[in-house]
Amino acid sequence: MIRIYTQKEQGEEWLRRYRGCLPVFACVLGFTETGLIPGISAAGRTPEDRKYTACADAEFLYYGPEHKAQYPLPPLAAGASPVLISRAVFESLKIPVHLFNAGLSQPPAVPVIDLGGAPAKCLSGGAAMEITTVHHLLEQGLLWGERLAANIQQGYLIIGECVVGGTTTALAILTGLGIDAAGKVNSSHPVCNHTQKWALVQTGLEKMRGSREQGAGGRGQDEIFQSQIQNSVDPLELVAAVGDPMQVVVAGMAIAASRSCGVMLAGGTQMLAVYALMSAIAQAYALSWQPEEIVVGTTRWVAEDPTGATVDLALNLGKTSLTESGRTPPLLATHLSFADSRYPQLRAYEQGFVKEGIGAGAACIAAHLSQDWQQHQLLAAIEAQFERLSTALNQS
Repeated sequence: MIRIYTQKEQGEEWLRRYRGCLPVFACVLGFTETGLIPGISAAGRTPEDRKYTACADAEFLYYGPEHKAQYPLPPLAAGASPVLISRAVFESLKIPVHLFNAGLSQPPAVPVIDLGGAPAKCLSGGAAMEITTVHHLLEQGLLWGERLAANIQQGYLIIGECVVGGTTTALAILTGLGIDAAGKVNSSHPVCNHTQKWALVQTGLEKMRGSREQGAGGRGQDEIFQSQIQNSVDPLELVAAVGDPMQVVVAGMAIAASRSCGVMLAGGTQMLAVYALMSAIAQAYALSWQPEEIVVGTTRWVAEDPTGATVDLALNLGKTSLTESGRTPPLLATHLSFADSRYPQLRAYEQGFVKEGIGAGAACIAAHLSQDWQQHQLLAAIEAQFERLSTALNQS
């Protein structure tokens, strides 16, 4: 039920080390105005819906389907929110959940740890966040990674996210770090909107370069997309230009937590970008970390997405001088299938809709690892969540 796609030996050793262990789950919520661009994401049918996706997912994850939500799960063009998967596992296995607000446009209606961040502007402007905010969020991530890990004796930390539009900011970070990522990222659409994403990223990075050249008296390099932007790019400046608030928090958390426990970065494209960012930050700022303690955990729908190239992207992380040379994480995926589900909203995952989010793939990996859950147990638990939600909606 768990497949290892890259760094097989390291991945197998990680799984052996944490078999039978229960994790702690930290979910970092953020917002970027990139997510409001028409067509950029399917995590909410309209831009208005997508303003509240992170708040809705956090509320469902924390309270479950019977709770009368201030922010109900947004309607999707097809499929069902991946938070159903995460909630099913975490509720069944009683896995502790910690929610962090890295920068939302409105406060969620759940108990969260507010990190004092801010939502990001659209990455196409090349000035998504203030650099002081990015530095602050890194410090908060390092602090909380250490705190969470200190309370984990035998287990590991899963770090998930919810940022609508986050695969586009991930593409920007990867490209800015000199990693060949164009045409390789995933999305919540059944066919990834690569052209739209790439146009936004090019615009944002060009504006970032323009402002850097202006600050350097007009000096700079041309042909920035041929290989790397500039060998001297500061990873935190890159996040400030074209990133989102979640990325730097998770990077800091994982760097600090890896020093004393295992870490599973929960997601696909977005967490591969975070891994590359961690590596670049650790190198640029001389921060110690333990790469062998870190894996990326996702779903089969992401790892085998025919409209992306997730495995190639993971392998490309080690091919740039801006990150620690040769650093490629083990990419793991649950082989959960919805092909036999009774519900068309879940079967839609098999057609490429949704794919992943809010730690869904990592939650399933945790269920396999700790309780040896198989396909039928996962499907039953997830369908039960869906039925409870449908009943609650019908009664309201």
